[in-house]
Amino acid sequence: MNLSDKITISPQVVAREVGNETVLLHLASGTYFGLDPVGTRIWQLMGEDKTLAQICGVMLDEYDVSREDLERDTINLVEELFTRDLISPS
Repeated sequence: MNLSDKITISPQVVAREVGNETVLLHLASGTYFGLDPVGTRIWQLMGEDKTLAQICGVMLDEYDVSREDLERDTINLVEELFTRDLISPS
């Protein structure tokens, strides 16, 4: 995955916000995955058809974090979601 990628959320995923976190359920496997508040915000932005670079730009305006840390953490989360078949690059 790289920052120019856009992400498609799998149609097999149901997401529900619980407080300031999100619980993801992969319907085919029955596997749950939890997102903390920052992961929840990234998930919301992925649903807006933005590239990962655009998502990082929004996040930089909202959080006090370095670009390098944010980009690294975003890529790590996206790769984790991809390995669990929750998303795919589009």
